[in-house]
Amino acid sequence: MMDNFRNTAGRAGLVALTLLLPALPAIAASATLTFEGAGSHASLDNFYNGGTDSQGHVGVNYGVGFAPGAYASIDSDAGGGGNFANEPSASTVLFFTDTGSVTLNVSAGFTTAISFFYTSSTAAAVYLFDGLNLGGNLLGSVALGAQSNLHCAGDPTGSFCNWTPASVSFAGTARSAFFTGTAFQTGYDDINFRNLNPASDVPEPATWALFGLGFAATGFTVRRRAATQAA
Repeated sequence: MMDNFRNTAGRAGLVALTLLLPALPAIAASATLTFEGAGSHASLDNFYNGGTDSQGHVGVNYGVGFAPGAYASIDSDAGGGGNFANEPSASTVLFFTDTGSVTLNVSAGFTTAISFFYTSSTAAAVYLFDGLNLGGNLLGSVALGAQSNLHCAGDPTGSFCNWTPASVSFAGTARSAFFTGTAFQTGYDDINFRNLNPASDVPEPATWALFGLGFAATGFTVRRRAATQAA
């Protein structure tokens, strides 16, 4: 009889916790694109989307893909050809040569805000849309002034030496961003997604840990009830 009680209670706890699984959302997380590890003048392509840049370098899979025209530039001090200085992180930045803009897509979307650093000798801007490839509705934007060589200090070997922080806050879910400027005259770095949605609905490790605690608690309750009945 006691074994039947344990089995029945265990199955009941398992069913109850299983029913909770669909109700638990995937966890959004912050992510920052530093562009480190990409090749010098490599097209970024799927470097942050589970693939590689045009030179075969593999980045972290954040589910972020770049449209053609987005390139990595490495500071000349680090062996590349970039005319940059005082970069916010290490030696690699995002820039464009073919057109005056670059588009990135995030299929799963991101919410709340996006922030970044930029340097530019001309006016620039960033726009966010709720559809892929700049489709749907405009969610927010920020105008950026020319400032590339203002108030520079420290690293003396790059003409684009002023990196200014900027951000765009918005409501809704953004799925594409449009970074504009002038070819060879604008760079971006440390693009941070405040809340980057997971690429799938598979719970994060922390969520699975909570499930484990739930199962452990159920087992403890069953054993305690069994002991009480035996007494």
